[in-house]
Amino acid sequence: MTLTPLTNEQRVVLIKKHIEQMPSLSTTVTKVLEVCNRPNTSANDLNRVIGLDPVLTGQVLKLINSAYYSLSNQINSLTRAIIMLGVNTVKNLALSTAVLGSIGQKDSFRSLPMDAFWTHSLCVGVMARAMAGLKGIPGMMHEEFFVAGLLHDLGKIPLNHCFAEEYRQVMELSAIEQGPLLRAEEMIMGFDHSRAGKMIADKWQLNLALNELLRFHHTPEKASADNRQLVSVVAVANIFANLFDIGSAGDRYPDLSRLPELLSQIGLTWYEISSLQPVVQQEIDKAQIFLQVSRETQ
Repeated sequence: MTLTPLTNEQRVVLIKKHIEQMPSLSTTVTKVLEVCNRPNTSANDLNRVIGLDPVLTGQVLKLINSAYYSLSNQINSLTRAIIMLGVNTVKNLALSTAVLGSIGQKDSFRSLPMDAFWTHSLCVGVMARAMAGLKGIPGMMHEEFFVAGLLHDLGKIPLNHCFAEEYRQVMELSAIEQGPLLRAEEMIMGFDHSRAGKMIADKWQLNLALNELLRFHHTPEKASADNRQLVSVVAVANIFANLFDIGSAGDRYPDLSRLPELLSQIGLTWYEISSLQPVVQQEIDKAQIFLQVSRETQ
């Protein structure tokens, strides 16, 4: 019996249903995000929430004692760890590990290579954070750029899971045409990973910056003025990772015609960005801790 191919409208319905059925963020993580968004949140406020969750407590302590922070002395106090990491970093740790633990496991990958996908994602996160440093953005904001880069391609995961064969065709078409994956997604599926990413952001009620990042990382000019810098930095970091073949999320041929405009928008030169390459792999290796702690929750 020959199966009738799905229409684009049917694919949209199926992907929406799949995302709606994905696990919600845990109550603890939702509470952490709520507390962190309040003005004048203190380490004690966060300690009272995280301390009730042994898993998240363990994640925070594992991160603070990892090579990612390279501290000379072991930290065993949750309160001290929160103070040293900062409220913003703890919030991002809670969010990123919850997201990766929910959607980033092996059974979510059918046509995309999981390890290469996460290497690419870590590279974009590391580059986005490094570029934030080059721009003189305050240090407390650097982890926002890292997490944005880490999560930017989340929309590809449900697409490759639900439509594995079509997604293989998408990657083949992109390779044959030597063109952007986003265009191949639209041509074959009538639906791209940016739209799927926004559905995920809506499902988990992520903040506006991450919502726009997932939706507009290929079209930063559509992001709101407040978030355009973050989205543009991640867009350039994504081009860097693809050009230098650091991991792979299926997009070997990014649209370079947009690069001069993006560089002008973020106020950095390609020479400044490419000069970061020697330290990228070392930083990626350190950032693997985010994947490790998320997998340990399963």
